[in-house]
Amino acid sequence: MSSPAENAVAIAQDLIRCPSVTPADAGALDALDRPLAAAGFTCDRLTFGEDGTADVDNLVAHIGSGAPHLCFAGHTDVVPPGDESLWRHAPFSAAIADGRLFGRGASDMKGAVACFAAAAIDYVAERGGQLPGTISLLITGDEEGTAVNGTKKVLAWMEEAKLVPDHCLVGEPSNPAVLGEMIKIGRRGSLTGHLTVTGQQGHVAYPHLAANPVKGIVTALAKLYGTPLDSGSTHFSPSNLEVTSIDVGNPATNVIPARAEARFNIRFNDNHEAEALKAMLRGSIGAALADSELTFALDFAPHGDVFVTTPGALDELLSEAVTEFTGKTPVLSTGGGTSDARFIKDYCPVVEFGLTTETIHKTDENAALADLETLTAIYRRFIARYFETFGDGASEDNNGR
Repeated sequence: MSSPAENAVAIAQDLIRCPSVTPADAGALDALDRPLAAAGFTCDRLTFGEDGTADVDNLVAHIGSGAPHLCFAGHTDVVPPGDESLWRHAPFSAAIADGRLFGRGASDMKGAVACFAAAAIDYVAERGGQLPGTISLLITGDEEGTAVNGTKKVLAWMEEAKLVPDHCLVGEPSNPAVLGEMIKIGRRGSLTGHLTVTGQQGHVAYPHLAANPVKGIVTALAKLYGTPLDSGSTHFSPSNLEVTSIDVGNPATNVIPARAEARFNIRFNDNHEAEALKAMLRGSIGAALADSELTFALDFAPHGDVFVTTPGALDELLSEAVTEFTGKTPVLSTGGGTSDARFIKDYCPVVEFGLTTETIHKTDENAALADLETLTAIYRRFIARYFETFGDGASEDNNGR
Protein backbone atom coordinates (compact mmCIF):
# COMPACT_ATOMS: atom_id res chain seq x y z
CA MET A 1 0.00 0.00 0.00
CA SER A 2 1.32 3.46 -0.92
CA SER A 3 2.29 5.89 1.83
CA PRO A 4 0.47 9.25 2.01
CA ALA A 5 3.56 10.97 0.57
CA GLU A 6 3.75 8.55 -2.36
CA ASN A 7 0.03 9.00 -2.94
CA ALA A 8 0.48 12.79 -2.92
CA VAL A 9 3.20 12.67 -5.57
CA ALA A 10 1.14 10.33 -7.75
CA ILE A 11 -1.93 12.58 -7.53
CA ALA A 12 0.19 15.66 -8.20
CA GLN A 13 1.65 14.05 -11.32
CA ASP A 14 -1.82 13.13 -12.57
CA LEU A 15 -2.96 16.74 -12.01
CA ILE A 16 0.07 18.32 -13.68
CA ARG A 17 -0.35 16.13 -16.75
CA CYS A 18 -3.69 17.87 -17.32
CA PRO A 19 -3.04 21.15 -19.21
CA SER A 20 -5.70 22.99 -17.20
CA VAL A 21 -4.87 26.55 -18.22
CA THR A 22 -7.72 28.77 -16.99
CA PRO A 23 -10.58 28.20 -17.71
CA ALA A 24 -9.94 24.73 -19.18
CA ASP A 25 -10.28 21.76 -16.85
CA ALA A 26 -8.53 19.31 -19.21
CA GLY A 27 -9.35 16.37 -16.93
CA ALA A 28 -7.80 17.79 -13.75
CA LEU A 29 -10.92 17.41 -11.63
CA ASP A 30 -11.34 13.83 -12.85
CA ALA A 31 -7.78 13.14 -11.67
CA LEU A 32 -8.77 14.35 -8.21
CA ASP A 33 -12.29 12.93 -8.19
CA ARG A 34 -11.08 9.35 -8.76
CA PRO A 35 -8.96 8.83 -5.62
CA LEU A 36 -11.36 10.80 -3.43
CA ALA A 37 -14.41 8.86 -4.58
CA ALA A 38 -12.51 5.59 -4.10
CA ALA A 39 -11.81 6.67 -0.50
CA GLY A 40 -15.52 7.23 0.17
CA PHE A 41 -15.88 10.96 -0.49
CA THR A 42 -19.07 12.24 -2.08
CA CYS A 43 -17.96 14.23 -5.10
CA ASP A 44 -20.16 16.92 -6.60
CA ARG A 45 -19.10 18.44 -9.90
CA LEU A 46 -20.36 21.99 -10.36
CA THR A 47 -20.21 23.99 -13.56
CA PHE A 48 -20.94 27.70 -13.36
CA GLY A 49 -21.08 30.40 -15.99
CA GLU A 50 -22.59 33.74 -16.84
CA ASP A 51 -22.77 36.08 -19.81
CA GLY A 52 -19.40 37.27 -20.99
CA THR A 53 -17.43 34.58 -19.17
CA ALA A 54 -16.39 31.02 -19.90
CA ASP A 55 -18.04 28.14 -18.07
CA VAL A 56 -15.87 26.79 -15.25
CA ASP A 57 -15.83 23.31 -13.72
CA ASN A 58 -15.50 23.00 -9.95
CA LEU A 59 -15.48 20.18 -7.41
CA VAL A 60 -16.80 19.80 -3.88
CA ALA A 61 -15.78 16.53 -2.23
CA HIS A 62 -16.92 15.76 1.30
CA ILE A 63 -17.08 12.94 3.79
CA GLY A 64 -18.55 12.64 7.28
CA SER A 65 -21.31 14.78 8.69
CA GLY A 66 -21.94 17.61 11.09
CA ALA A 67 -19.52 19.79 13.01
CA PRO A 68 -16.69 20.42 13.17
CA HIS A 69 -16.29 20.83 9.43
CA LEU A 70 -12.76 21.35 8.08
CA CYS A 71 -12.48 22.45 4.48
CA PHE A 72 -9.41 22.49 2.28
CA ALA A 73 -9.66 24.96 -0.59
CA GLY A 74 -7.56 25.22 -3.69
CA HIS A 75 -7.47 25.38 -7.45
CA THR A 76 -6.43 23.12 -10.28
CA ASP A 77 -6.29 25.81 -12.96
CA VAL A 78 -2.88 27.17 -13.89
CA VAL A 79 -1.38 30.08 -15.79
CA PRO A 80 -0.06 29.49 -19.33
CA PRO A 81 3.41 27.92 -19.54
CA GLY A 82 4.74 30.48 -22.03
CA ASP A 83 7.40 29.34 -24.49
CA GLU A 84 7.54 25.60 -23.83
CA SER A 85 10.93 25.31 -25.54
CA LEU A 86 12.45 27.19 -22.59
CA TRP A 87 11.41 24.48 -20.13
CA ARG A 88 13.97 21.81 -19.20
CA HIS A 89 11.07 19.39 -18.88
CA ALA A 90 7.80 19.79 -20.77
CA PRO A 91 5.43 21.85 -18.59
CA PHE A 92 2.73 19.18 -18.49
CA SER A 93 4.94 16.10 -18.33
CA ALA A 94 5.16 16.01 -14.51
CA ALA A 95 8.78 14.91 -14.81
CA ILE A 96 10.77 14.00 -11.70
CA ALA A 97 14.44 14.93 -11.75
CA ASP A 98 17.05 15.85 -9.16
CA GLY A 99 14.59 15.24 -6.34
CA ARG A 100 12.03 17.68 -7.71
CA LEU A 101 8.65 17.45 -9.46
CA PHE A 102 8.54 19.72 -12.50
CA GLY A 103 5.49 21.15 -14.23
CA ARG A 104 3.06 24.01 -14.39
CA GLY A 105 1.13 23.96 -11.14
CA ALA A 106 3.68 21.95 -9.17
CA SER A 107 3.81 24.71 -6.55
CA ASP A 108 0.78 26.79 -7.50
CA MET A 109 -1.05 24.78 -6.49
CA LYS A 110 -1.61 21.26 -7.72
CA GLY A 111 1.11 20.04 -5.38
CA ALA A 112 -0.71 21.27 -2.27
CA VAL A 113 -4.06 20.00 -3.55
CA ALA A 114 -2.51 16.55 -3.93
CA CYS A 115 -0.92 16.72 -0.46
CA PHE A 116 -4.17 17.61 1.26
CA ALA A 117 -6.10 14.98 -0.69
CA ALA A 118 -3.55 12.32 0.26
CA ALA A 119 -3.56 13.43 3.90
CA ALA A 120 -7.36 13.39 4.08
CA ILE A 121 -7.58 9.99 2.39
CA ASP A 122 -5.10 8.58 4.91
CA TYR A 123 -7.01 10.03 7.87
CA VAL A 124 -10.31 8.63 6.57
CA ALA A 125 -8.74 5.20 5.99
CA GLU A 126 -7.24 5.08 9.48
CA ARG A 127 -10.66 5.78 11.00
CA GLY A 128 -12.44 3.30 8.78
CA GLY A 129 -14.51 6.09 7.27
CA GLN A 130 -15.99 7.07 10.64
CA LEU A 131 -15.21 10.75 11.16
CA PRO A 132 -15.89 12.97 14.20
CA GLY A 133 -17.19 15.66 11.86
CA THR A 134 -16.78 16.60 8.21
CA ILE A 135 -13.85 16.99 5.83
CA SER A 136 -14.38 18.71 2.50
CA LEU A 137 -12.36 19.88 -0.46
CA LEU A 138 -13.45 22.96 -2.39
CA ILE A 139 -11.54 22.91 -5.67
CA THR A 140 -12.05 25.47 -8.41
CA GLY A 141 -10.83 25.96 -11.95
CA ASP A 142 -11.18 29.74 -11.86
CA GLU A 143 -8.62 31.10 -9.40
CA GLU A 144 -5.98 32.22 -11.88
CA GLY A 145 -8.65 33.81 -14.07
CA THR A 146 -11.56 36.12 -13.39
CA ALA A 147 -12.67 34.25 -10.23
CA VAL A 148 -16.27 34.80 -11.27
CA ASN A 149 -17.44 31.21 -11.77
CA GLY A 150 -15.36 29.52 -9.13
CA THR A 151 -15.01 29.66 -5.35
CA LYS A 152 -17.52 32.46 -4.83
CA LYS A 153 -20.34 30.52 -6.50
CA VAL A 154 -19.23 27.21 -5.02
CA LEU A 155 -19.52 28.69 -1.52
CA ALA A 156 -23.06 29.84 -2.26
CA TRP A 157 -23.87 26.30 -3.42
CA MET A 158 -22.32 24.86 -0.25
CA GLU A 159 -24.42 27.19 1.88
CA GLU A 160 -27.58 26.05 0.14
CA ALA A 161 -26.50 22.42 0.55
CA LYS A 162 -25.82 23.03 4.27
CA LEU A 163 -22.13 22.28 3.79
CA VAL A 164 -20.64 25.55 5.04
CA PRO A 165 -17.35 24.74 6.78
CA ASP A 166 -16.45 25.84 10.29
CA HIS A 167 -12.83 26.47 9.33
CA CYS A 168 -10.83 26.46 6.12
CA LEU A 169 -7.22 25.97 5.10
CA VAL A 170 -6.22 27.25 1.66
CA GLY A 171 -3.21 25.51 0.15
CA GLU A 172 -1.80 28.50 -1.72
CA PRO A 173 2.01 28.67 -1.77
CA SER A 174 2.75 30.72 1.33
CA ASN A 175 6.46 30.27 2.03
CA PRO A 176 8.95 32.67 0.42
CA ALA A 177 11.85 30.22 0.13
CA VAL A 178 11.71 27.38 2.67
CA LEU A 179 8.77 25.25 3.75
CA GLY A 180 7.66 26.25 7.23
CA GLU A 181 8.50 29.94 7.09
CA MET A 182 5.06 31.50 6.87
CA ILE A 183 1.34 31.07 7.39
CA LYS A 184 -0.99 33.61 5.82
CA ILE A 185 -3.76 34.80 8.16
CA GLY A 186 -5.10 37.55 5.93
CA ARG A 187 -4.69 39.46 2.72
CA ARG A 188 -4.52 43.09 1.77
CA GLY A 189 -7.35 44.53 -0.26
CA SER A 190 -6.79 45.32 -3.93
CA LEU A 191 -8.25 48.34 -5.72
CA THR A 192 -7.51 49.08 -9.38
CA GLY A 193 -8.30 52.52 -10.79
CA HIS A 194 -8.47 53.92 -14.32
CA LEU A 195 -7.92 57.67 -14.52
CA THR A 196 -8.75 59.66 -17.66
CA VAL A 197 -7.81 63.35 -17.86
CA THR A 198 -9.30 65.34 -20.73
CA GLY A 199 -7.99 68.65 -22.03
CA GLN A 200 -7.94 70.55 -25.30
CA GLN A 201 -5.94 69.41 -28.29
CA GLY A 202 -3.71 72.01 -29.93
CA HIS A 203 -0.39 72.94 -31.51
CA VAL A 204 2.65 72.76 -29.23
CA ALA A 205 3.73 76.20 -30.45
CA TYR A 206 0.48 77.69 -29.14
CA PRO A 207 0.02 76.15 -25.68
CA HIS A 208 -2.20 79.02 -24.57
CA LEU A 209 -4.80 77.78 -27.07
CA ALA A 210 -4.76 74.25 -25.66
CA ALA A 211 -4.98 72.45 -22.33
CA ASN A 212 -2.43 69.67 -21.94
CA PRO A 213 -3.89 66.62 -20.09
CA VAL A 214 -0.43 65.10 -19.73
CA LYS A 215 0.58 67.89 -17.39
CA GLY A 216 -2.59 67.31 -15.42
CA ILE A 217 -2.26 63.55 -15.14
CA VAL A 218 1.35 63.85 -14.01
CA THR A 219 0.31 66.40 -11.37
CA ALA A 220 -2.54 64.20 -10.16
CA LEU A 221 -0.41 61.07 -9.95
CA ALA A 222 2.36 62.95 -8.18
CA LYS A 223 -0.17 64.01 -5.54
CA LEU A 224 -1.33 60.44 -5.09
CA TYR A 225 2.25 59.20 -4.78
CA GLY A 226 3.16 62.02 -2.41
CA THR A 227 0.37 61.34 0.08
CA PRO A 228 1.04 58.25 2.25
CA LEU A 229 -2.12 56.25 2.78
CA ASP A 230 -1.20 55.11 6.30
CA SER A 231 1.70 53.81 8.37
CA GLY A 232 0.48 50.23 8.67
CA SER A 233 -1.53 48.39 11.31
CA THR A 234 -1.16 45.53 13.75
CA HIS A 235 -1.18 42.79 11.13
CA PHE A 236 -0.45 44.74 7.95
CA SER A 237 2.33 46.77 6.36
CA PRO A 238 1.52 50.28 5.06
CA SER A 239 -0.94 50.48 2.17
CA ASN A 240 0.73 51.13 -1.16
CA LEU A 241 -0.24 52.70 -4.49
CA GLU A 242 1.57 51.87 -7.72
CA VAL A 243 0.93 53.38 -11.14
CA THR A 244 1.00 50.56 -13.68
CA SER A 245 0.57 52.46 -16.94
CA ILE A 246 0.33 55.96 -18.45
CA ASP A 247 -1.01 56.13 -22.00
CA VAL A 248 -1.49 59.08 -24.34
CA GLY A 249 -1.57 57.40 -27.72
CA ASN A 250 -0.14 60.42 -29.48
CA PRO A 251 2.09 59.67 -32.50
CA ALA A 252 2.79 63.34 -33.26
CA THR A 253 5.53 65.41 -31.63
CA ASN A 254 3.96 68.77 -32.42
CA VAL A 255 0.44 68.13 -31.14
CA ILE A 256 -0.78 68.57 -27.59
CA PRO A 257 -3.09 65.57 -27.03
CA ALA A 258 -6.69 65.79 -25.99
CA ARG A 259 -6.60 62.98 -23.46
CA ALA A 260 -4.26 61.05 -21.19
CA GLU A 261 -5.00 57.86 -19.26
CA ALA A 262 -3.38 56.07 -16.36
CA ARG A 263 -3.99 52.90 -14.41
CA PHE A 264 -2.95 52.21 -10.86
CA ASN A 265 -3.41 49.64 -8.13
CA ILE A 266 -3.62 50.06 -4.37
CA ARG A 267 -2.94 47.19 -2.01
CA PHE A 268 -4.62 48.42 1.15
CA ASN A 269 -4.70 47.31 4.76
CA ASP A 270 -7.44 47.23 7.38
CA ASN A 271 -7.20 50.98 7.97
CA HIS A 272 -9.34 51.38 4.87
CA GLU A 273 -12.49 50.28 3.13
CA ALA A 274 -12.67 50.34 -0.63
CA GLU A 275 -15.50 52.88 -0.94
CA ALA A 276 -13.76 55.35 1.38
CA LEU A 277 -10.56 54.96 -0.64
CA LYS A 278 -12.43 55.70 -3.85
CA ALA A 279 -13.87 58.89 -2.38
CA MET A 280 -10.44 59.96 -1.10
CA LEU A 281 -8.85 59.39 -4.51
CA ARG A 282 -11.52 61.41 -6.31
CA GLY A 283 -11.03 64.23 -3.82
CA SER A 284 -7.25 64.25 -4.18
CA ILE A 285 -7.35 64.22 -7.97
CA GLY A 286 -10.01 66.91 -8.02
CA ALA A 287 -7.86 69.09 -5.77
CA ALA A 288 -4.78 68.53 -7.95
CA LEU A 289 -6.65 69.66 -11.08
CA ALA A 290 -8.76 72.38 -9.47
CA ASP A 291 -6.86 75.31 -10.98
CA SER A 292 -6.73 73.88 -14.49
CA GLU A 293 -9.10 73.68 -17.43
CA LEU A 294 -8.90 69.92 -17.33
CA THR A 295 -11.62 67.44 -16.44
CA PHE A 296 -11.22 63.89 -15.25
CA ALA A 297 -13.03 60.59 -14.91
CA LEU A 298 -12.05 57.90 -12.42
CA ASP A 299 -13.37 54.38 -12.78
CA PHE A 300 -12.64 51.29 -10.72
CA ALA A 301 -12.52 47.56 -11.42
CA PRO A 302 -14.23 45.21 -8.95
CA HIS A 303 -12.12 45.26 -5.81
CA GLY A 304 -10.83 42.63 -3.43
CA ASP A 305 -11.57 43.15 0.26
CA VAL A 306 -8.97 43.27 2.99
CA PHE A 307 -9.35 40.70 5.74
CA VAL A 308 -7.52 39.15 8.66
CA THR A 309 -8.33 36.03 10.64
CA THR A 310 -7.69 36.91 14.27
CA PRO A 311 -4.84 34.73 15.56
CA GLY A 312 -6.11 31.90 17.73
CA ALA A 313 -6.47 28.15 17.94
CA LEU A 314 -6.69 27.59 14.18
CA ASP A 315 -3.29 29.05 13.28
CA GLU A 316 -1.81 27.68 16.53
CA LEU A 317 -2.74 24.13 15.54
CA LEU A 318 -1.27 24.64 12.09
CA SER A 319 1.88 26.24 13.52
CA GLU A 320 2.37 23.29 15.86
CA ALA A 321 2.17 20.85 12.95
CA VAL A 322 4.53 22.98 10.85
CA THR A 323 7.07 23.19 13.66
CA GLU A 324 6.88 19.47 14.36
CA PHE A 325 7.83 18.53 10.81
CA THR A 326 10.07 21.45 9.77
CA GLY A 327 11.59 22.65 13.02
CA LYS A 328 10.55 26.20 12.13
CA THR A 329 8.17 28.59 13.84
CA PRO A 330 6.16 30.12 10.99
CA VAL A 331 5.56 33.85 10.86
CA LEU A 332 1.92 34.92 10.65
CA SER A 333 1.71 37.12 7.56
CA THR A 334 -0.77 39.13 5.51
CA GLY A 335 1.61 39.97 2.66
CA GLY A 336 1.59 38.95 -0.97
CA GLY A 337 -1.15 39.06 -3.55
CA THR A 338 -4.74 37.98 -3.33
CA SER A 339 -6.36 34.55 -3.21
CA ASP A 340 -9.76 32.91 -3.00
CA ALA A 341 -9.51 33.23 0.78
CA ARG A 342 -11.05 36.67 0.19
CA PHE A 343 -14.34 34.88 -0.56
CA ILE A 344 -14.04 32.19 2.08
CA LYS A 345 -13.55 34.68 4.94
CA ASP A 346 -17.23 35.66 4.57
CA TYR A 347 -18.23 32.14 5.64
CA CYS A 348 -15.63 30.98 8.17
CA PRO A 349 -12.16 31.66 9.58
CA VAL A 350 -9.48 30.87 7.00
CA VAL A 351 -5.70 30.48 6.97
CA GLU A 352 -3.29 29.68 4.14
CA PHE A 353 -0.32 27.34 4.06
CA GLY A 354 1.25 25.58 1.12
CA LEU A 355 4.52 25.19 -0.76
CA THR A 356 7.10 27.86 -1.60
CA THR A 357 6.65 30.78 -3.97
CA GLU A 358 10.13 30.61 -5.54
CA THR A 359 9.12 29.15 -8.91
CA ILE A 360 5.40 29.92 -9.18
CA HIS A 361 4.33 31.23 -12.61
CA LYS A 362 7.93 30.79 -13.84
CA THR A 363 9.53 28.62 -16.48
CA ASP A 364 10.51 25.28 -14.91
CA GLU A 365 8.04 25.63 -12.02
CA ASN A 366 8.79 22.82 -9.60
CA ALA A 367 8.40 21.50 -6.07
CA ALA A 368 10.87 19.46 -4.05
CA LEU A 369 9.72 15.91 -3.42
CA ALA A 370 10.87 16.34 0.17
CA ASP A 371 8.57 19.34 0.52
CA LEU A 372 5.62 17.39 -0.87
CA GLU A 373 6.31 14.64 1.67
CA THR A 374 6.63 17.13 4.54
CA LEU A 375 3.56 19.12 3.52
CA THR A 376 1.49 15.93 3.40
CA ALA A 377 2.67 15.07 6.92
CA ILE A 378 1.84 18.59 8.15
CA TYR A 379 -1.66 18.45 6.69
CA ARG A 380 -2.18 14.95 8.09
CA ARG A 381 -1.22 16.00 11.61
CA PHE A 382 -3.26 19.19 11.32
CA ILE A 383 -6.40 17.21 10.41
CA ALA A 384 -6.01 14.94 13.41
CA ARG A 385 -5.31 17.80 15.82
CA TYR A 386 -8.18 19.83 14.36
CA PHE A 387 -10.76 17.21 15.24
CA GLU A 388 -9.19 16.64 18.66
CA THR A 389 -9.42 20.37 19.39
CA PHE A 390 -12.74 21.36 17.85
CA GLY A 391 -14.54 18.04 18.04
CA ASP A 392 -16.40 18.53 21.32
CA GLY A 393 -18.47 21.49 20.20
CA ALA A 394 -15.69 23.99 20.86
CA SER A 395 -15.97 26.89 18.44
CA GLU A 396 -16.31 30.39 19.84
CA ASP A 397 -13.32 30.08 22.13
CA ASN A 398 -11.25 28.41 19.43
CA ASN A 399 -11.35 31.01 16.68
CA GLY A 400 -14.65 29.71 15.36
CA ARG A 401 -17.96 31.27 14.43
